[in-house]
Amino acid sequence: MITEFTVSNFRSFYQPVTLSLLASHLRDGNELDENAIVTAGRLRLLRSAAIYGANASGKSNLIRAFSFMRGFVLHSATRLQAGEETGIERHALRNEARQQPASFQIIFTLGQERYRYGFELDEKTVQSEWLYRTNQREARLFVREGQEFDVASTLRREAPRSVQNQTRNNALFLSVLAQYNSELAQNLLDWFRNRLHIISGLSDVGYRRYTIKRFEQEQRFRERVIELIRLADTGINGLTTKTISLDSPDFPPELRELTRKLIEEKNIPESELVQLRMEAVHTVYDADSPTGEIHLDMEEESEGTQKFVALLGPLLDALENGATLIVDELDARLHPQLTRELVRLFNSKEGNPNQAQLIFATHDVGLLSECMLRRDQIWFTEKDRFGSTQLYSLAEFSERNDASYLKNYLAGRYSAIPHLNALRPYLEEQLRHGA
Repeated sequence: MITEFTVSNFRSFYQPVTLSLLASHLRDGNELDENAIVTAGRLRLLRSAAIYGANASGKSNLIRAFSFMRGFVLHSATRLQAGEETGIERHALRNEARQQPASFQIIFTLGQERYRYGFELDEKTVQSEWLYRTNQREARLFVREGQEFDVASTLRREAPRSVQNQTRNNALFLSVLAQYNSELAQNLLDWFRNRLHIISGLSDVGYRRYTIKRFEQEQRFRERVIELIRLADTGINGLTTKTISLDSPDFPPELRELTRKLIEEKNIPESELVQLRMEAVHTVYDADSPTGEIHLDMEEESEGTQKFVALLGPLLDALENGATLIVDELDARLHPQLTRELVRLFNSKEGNPNQAQLIFATHDVGLLSECMLRRDQIWFTEKDRFGSTQLYSLAEFSERNDASYLKNYLAGRYSAIPHLNALRPYLEEQLRHGA
């Protein structure tokens, strides 16, 4: 589980901001819902966190910061060549930002251990990197400054001088250690790979393939997805998959010759181009009586239904394996009632026995009105007058037990809303004069 995530000098973030999943010691009567809290040793961690803010306030950039850190940890040692740029996007609106590195740090639990890992980098090089393990006290495992490495004796056998010398200045030491079979590094990379899922609520192409593949291969998963899509009141009675090969009548004719040419020129196995398509099963009626079934391509279903089905792959994976699922625009294309059920699922001890976490950006302010989230689960992004994103929690505000978070948020008490007072008068004035 994630305890904290900190980022600075990345896209709209300049000064360090921290998203904390540590439960605060709140005393509001309606917020003492222990369902939302997991006890991990001496820590009390939250099962979910919602991020609100105006358009362009930095919500998506926070998700991108998670995504950049994950991708750089997993691939810096294998996909970058010597001299290639790191791909970082530092803050563009401050001249001082060009003189400072971007920084990322995450604190998370793996088994019974807690780790604090982070790094600083610019477009060319990793400037520093650190890894600490916490039991009763925090113990240094390694600290890197440029190409100088200070490795603790407990890790020295897995990280000899020869491995340090093989670490390029644009690659992470942790990633290189995993390539050289360090058990600790491999376990940590496995956490980033399999316990940290980051997806977009606007584009589901990538995880839709994952969901369909699991649906095809795993009977238990298939049963759960079919039952959940039925219970979601979509009108779908079942789901099936259909394989579309190059010679299939359903393969787009206009792409067939181009694909054959690609196979020949690039020596790509034809099996890699086989598509799995999902179909929805609907009942066909004659007057008021069912007479049979029809299979419709999932592309013919509503956008919301397509997203919900696609989302079930990473969602069930997180719940089954105790992973952290991070979603940008969770509520996009989903009915508000469905969004609420997904949040309730993660905040439930019964529905979430493996201690999965859900972190999501949203504009669904209705979640603020139903006492579904504790104050420390509600976060806001807002840009200051210099264009830099600030991140803060509702727990930082003093509120009465019976306060309406929704009303106060829309009234601007917590800021993090767009200032639109001049928008309508401007358009009215322009239209009145025929502009």
